[in-house]
Formats: sequence, C-alpha cells, structure tokens
Amino acid sequence: MPREAPYLALADVLRARILAGEWEIGGRLPSRARLAVEYGVGRNVMQRAMDRLIIDGLLEGRAGSGTYVRMPRERLRLVRSRHRGRRESSPLWPDRRERGRADAWDAHSQVRVPAPGSIAERLAISPGGLCVQTHYEFLAEGQPVQLSESWEPMAITEGTPVVLPERGPLAGKGVVERMRSIGVVVSTVVEMPRPARATQTQANLLGISVGDLVLQLERTIFDTGGRPVETADMVIPDVRREVVYEFEAGRPRS
Repeated sequence: MPREAPYLALADVLRARILAGEWEIGGRLPSRARLAVEYGVGRNVMQRAMDRLIIDGLLEGRAGSGTYVRMPRERLRLVRSRHRGRRESSPLWPDRRERGRADAWDAHSQVRVPAPGSIAERLAISPGGLCVQTHYEFLAEGQPVQLSESWEPMAITEGTPVVLPERGPLAGKGVVERMRSIGVVVSTVVEMPRPARATQTQANLLGISVGDLVLQLERTIFDTGGRPVETADMVIPDVRREVVYEFEAGRPRS
C-alpha cells in the first residue's frame, strides 16, 4: 500500500486539534513557520497541509494577517432541475427545502461586445460576432452566493424589446421567457461543472478567500433547431452552496 503523503497526515493531525477546540472559532493559528518547526517538517509541507484544511472549510487565510479557524456557515442548497416548479416538493428532500435560490441580484449589461474566440465557439458564431454581455452578482438570504457572465448573440435579439436581459417588458424573467416572446423556443440546456479555485476578483465579490474552492458551471442554452441562444459562466462558492442535480428517471417504453 502506498504511504499517505506527509502533508495529508499533517493535515489530519491539525484537523484533530481544531475539532478538539484547541483553537477557538475565529481564533488565529500560530504562524506556518512556527508550526513547521513544531512538527519538524518543511514549510512547503506545512503550507500544503493548511491549504488542505482551507479547502475543507476548517480554516481561512486572511491576506497580511494569518490563518484563522473558520466560522461555520450553513451551506445553502441549490437544486439544478428541469422541473423548476417541483423543487420545493421533491421527494428527495422532504425535510430540506432549496435555500440557495437567489432572492436579489445586481446586473450590468453591455451591448455590441465582440465575442472572444471561446465564447464565439460556444455560440456557433464567428469570432468577434456582436453580443450582449451581462455580469450578474446573486444574493441569497443576504449572502453573495453566485457570479455569472452571460453572452447572447445580437443577431437573435437586436431590435427586439428583450435585447437587454434586465430591462424592458420581460426584465428578469429569464432566457426561456424572453426568447419565447420573440418566437425562439428553448429546448435544451447543457451544463458542464468544473471545480476551481477563487481568483482575487471572485473572492472580493463573493466574500471568500483567494484560493477557496468554487464550482464553475459552463451553461449553454439551445433552441429547438439546435442553435445556441445564450451561454454563461457561473461561479458558485463551495463554502456557501451545495449544488444538487435532480433528474427524472426515464419512463419504460410501452
């Protein structure tokens, strides 16, 4: 059997001390250099051990200040389901309602923004094709819980009342309703989840630490003809939200 990496074994030792209450919640730990000397390990090993505990949500690093025992926070549940109206009554969660749904948000749109190559590929348009780009910051129960950057091809919405997602007669109603109002029927949503670490900008907006674990969702929405009508990159902080996917089992063929 392969030996456990030294930093993982050290992380387990530190975890036991934290859970035993040796350092109180919100309390500052000794410096990494001091702990490295205490355990007779290199600073790199100690750094990786503490990074592991930061990812696990037991510690948080504060720039220029040190490392602290993190205040426990309840993670809000976000259900990703095609049956939006049934989330609250799902048989899977009879005693745990979805509490990650945004109840407030800020949005800022720009029109006629040239699509970068990766976005153009996802939207099946030429690089530099003009789009509406919208930045979102979502709140749930007063906490920042999600960021999103959305792109919609102007070839679809230009000259219509719904060109801006958060203005006009259907402001805030979502892609499906807005597109339906101009004769575009949405049929498919594709999401690609990937784990990542928070950048400085993301950490500042979400109120978390740089390097904290986040879930990145690359979402693209297609109409009935298979044409992409919107693509978005969403960033969800792991410490704030747990993401659950709910699917309906296929019905037996008759």
